[in-house]
Amino acid sequence: MNALLLLGRALFSAIFVTSGPKHFGGQMISYAANQGVPLPGVLVPLSGLLALLGGLMVLVGWRARAGAWLLILFLVPVSFMMHGYWNLADPMEAMQQQIHFWKNMAMLGGALAFAYFGAGPYSLDYRRTAERAARVPLPERRREPVAQH
Repeated sequence: MNALLLLGRALFSAIFVTSGPKHFGGQMISYAANQGVPLPGVLVPLSGLLALLGGLMVLVGWRARAGAWLLILFLVPVSFMMHGYWNLADPMEAMQQQIHFWKNMAMLGGALAFAYFGAGPYSLDYRRTAERAARVPLPERRREPVAQH
């Protein structure tokens, strides 16, 4: 069952790891500019960095909670700025953007779960916690003398 969580992390993070680098190209920056994103030359590469770094952190399970928060920081503004289907007059375009918006909301739900629960087994976080626990001796239990009557 632990392998399922590893597979889930890999599938979840794949979209961020593969799409993050595309935010550094002119095509994505131009598209964002057409959508009214302010300072697209700065914000689009920054969003790509958030997606790529957060996706990698969740994938390998290194500071996965922080990585999930980076993905949350990416998903919230991108969803509302780039996929505002409620503002579109063309029904086909609105439907397409609605699909993208709710896909992002589903990923936001996954990121919130990783932010809360962490990476789980088969992760660098889990290994680091296990190693730390192995080095810390358990506190000795104090034995109170038993009162004799």
